[in-house]
Amino acid sequence: MSPSVRLQEMIRVIRSARTQGEERGIIQRECADIRAQFRQGDNGVRSHSLAKLLYVHMLGYPAHFGQMECVRLIASPRYNEKRIGYLGAMMLLDEKQDASLLITNSIKNDLSHSSQYVQSLALCTLGCMGSAEMCRDLAPEIERLLRASNSYIKKKATLCAVHIIRKVPELGELFTPSARSLLSEKNHGVLHGAVILITELCERNSDTLGLFRKAVPELVQIMRSLVTSSYSPEHNIAGVSDPFLQVRILRLLRILGHNNDSASEAMNDLLAQVATNTDSSKTAGSAVLYETVLTIMDINSESGLRVLAVNILGRFLLNNDRNIRYISMTSLQKIVQTDHNAVQRHRGTIVDCLKDQDTSVKRRALDLSLALVSAVNIRSMMKELLIFLSTCPPELRSQTASGIFNAAERYAPSKRWHIDTIMHVLTTAGGDVRDETVPNLIQLITATSELHCYTVHKLYHALLKDISQQSLVQVACWCIGEYGDLLLKGECEEIEPVEVTEDDVLDALETVLQSHMSSPATRGFALTATMKLSTRITDNVDRIRSIVSIYGSCIDLELQQRAVEYNALFKKYDHMRAAVLERMPVMDKNSPGHTNGDISGELIKELDTSKPKPAETGFPSESASQVCDLLDLLGGTDTPSPAPASAPPTTTSSAVDLLDLLGGLEPTSVAPNVIVYEKNGLTLKLQCDRQTETDVTVTLIGSNSSLNDITNFTLQAAVPKSVQLQMKAPSGNVIPAQGLGQVTQTVLLNNPNKVSLKMRVRVSFSHQGTMCQDTVQIDSFPSDVLNAQPSFSPL
Repeated sequence: MSPSVRLQEMIRVIRSARTQGEERGIIQRECADIRAQFRQGDNGVRSHSLAKLLYVHMLGYPAHFGQMECVRLIASPRYNEKRIGYLGAMMLLDEKQDASLLITNSIKNDLSHSSQYVQSLALCTLGCMGSAEMCRDLAPEIERLLRASNSYIKKKATLCAVHIIRKVPELGELFTPSARSLLSEKNHGVLHGAVILITELCERNSDTLGLFRKAVPELVQIMRSLVTSSYSPEHNIAGVSDPFLQVRILRLLRILGHNNDSASEAMNDLLAQVATNTDSSKTAGSAVLYETVLTIMDINSESGLRVLAVNILGRFLLNNDRNIRYISMTSLQKIVQTDHNAVQRHRGTIVDCLKDQDTSVKRRALDLSLALVSAVNIRSMMKELLIFLSTCPPELRSQTASGIFNAAERYAPSKRWHIDTIMHVLTTAGGDVRDETVPNLIQLITATSELHCYTVHKLYHALLKDISQQSLVQVACWCIGEYGDLLLKGECEEIEPVEVTEDDVLDALETVLQSHMSSPATRGFALTATMKLSTRITDNVDRIRSIVSIYGSCIDLELQQRAVEYNALFKKYDHMRAAVLERMPVMDKNSPGHTNGDISGELIKELDTSKPKPAETGFPSESASQVCDLLDLLGGTDTPSPAPASAPPTTTSSAVDLLDLLGGLEPTSVAPNVIVYEKNGLTLKLQCDRQTETDVTVTLIGSNSSLNDITNFTLQAAVPKSVQLQMKAPSGNVIPAQGLGQVTQTVLLNNPNKVSLKMRVRVSFSHQGTMCQDTVQIDSFPSDVLNAQPSFSPL
């Protein structure tokens, strides 16, 4: 039986194995036979055994014991044994193996061999697994072969030189003269390797880049000959002459023309010719056109040429291949800020891509559609986006809702349209919106006094239809509590008048309180709204009192606390209930985004003492002791200490205490923010607050100053082993663009040994379709916080 048949027989037997155990048994027997044949010392048997071992290696089984056999076969004078030896070296050896150093001398000898095929074997092996030491030793030999007359050797030597430059960049100067001369070759294989070599040299050395800019006319001539050449069966692919070489030349031209006017001007005509004459109906033509577009956009090209590039990408959007549509929208996303008007011409096609079945295409179309929204097309684009929101996959709803909110805030034609749009989103995808949506909408409603009646009617009817959308229910409850009197009057000109009774409103709020779909936060909104209605209605105050009293023993502590405080208002402080529960003043939006978590993102502003407030007129004759009673509704002492006679009627401390009905809670100071990371538009700030001698609360605040949203934002933290770390849930994973929102992450540190605090934070996020990951080392924390004595707030 001949050796080749024996190898085929082994492959057949392995493939016929029915179970993995049976296959392992066959492999073990064959490996034992291969070891025995290696020990016999016959080179003919060794080469055949090594071929079998390489097949075993391809199946994933250990084959390291064949490494030394590769070294022996490479040193053999016979070509068929050298071929198996070099193949084994490329598969079984790498630069980490000591055995790879043993073949350096054999490779050097074979590079000077009289046979081009033996030289080719040595070149391929060096270009595949050559270590840095091997590359330094053999680089002069490769440079010599670059000047050889044989095109077959030149092609492989060029690719080997590319590997050497990647391993040892400082050797690039050795190959620069030879690389320039290779551009005069006629063989396409040599030209292809030469372009790759020049590209590698230009990317690694700015001086070499300036040198090869002089070769732009030569590259343009080569490219033009490819575009205008007649049919050549050797190089033609789908009607395009050597698209692989064309793509490589276009990439090199993009590097040479970047931020260089003279080089860009020399290639403008060529790029226009390629963009006009290349057929995009085939994949090969589309690849060339795509590289042409990238080159046009990256050099200092003419405006007409850039419009032509955008139109090519627009044609790609009509292609049946989803991959081509995807890369087209990815490219348009990168240039939409610089060539906004040219991209706007294809808005209809981009919006149609929202209906694609592929989720990745939908995501790209969504990003691009949001980037195309402007004050001119806000109504039409928002209509399409709202339709998409109702049908999009669940994983895209949060991003869609966030984008709609940002666009509406920037380009809303009117306040009513703005409110209607946000309410539509809450009705459709209220469970997928960010935490700051509720306070933002409440702020918008309070600032638009002329639409209070319209808004409370719309939200009331939306509440009756659906109470499953928690964000919508929270806003509706808040508005009913604040503007319930407008709802009961029914005098709204913007909508059809509908009679609403006090019982109807209380029934709706009671439904929210009792629903299993309501979260604790939503029940808190509903309970507060019910309490506020006690000053806005007249006939059902007893019913409100009974509703509130039920939750005085609620298992949820937040609801229980509110109910106890509201009951105290009904009983002990009923004479001040109207003043406490009056309408909220207009809220100032002091920050673009708010957080909803352990650390509040809202700042409490001090009240202006220079102007009288409406609340003061409700109890002008109340003494300071009665105000103190109001601040301690649970009744800590029967005789509170009176305020000084010189104290003004309304003070800043009283106003702050009024916000805490439990009384006695003192506001704590907030440490200044320290910027620990700033890259790609993402700014990460660190805020520390010392709770006890060993406990520190660290808040990481992420903001986004770029023009595109940052998605999939995650933080991971690590501390020394002696420090205990606990990470709270983040406030979200999407950071809106242009500073329109923030994401916070709270980290609790317990340092029982009081060692020096250090933290390493890994930041991961997606920006403009690119996944970014970085690590931040925080070696020092703000000393003014960590050295401060902890302050306790008695409850």
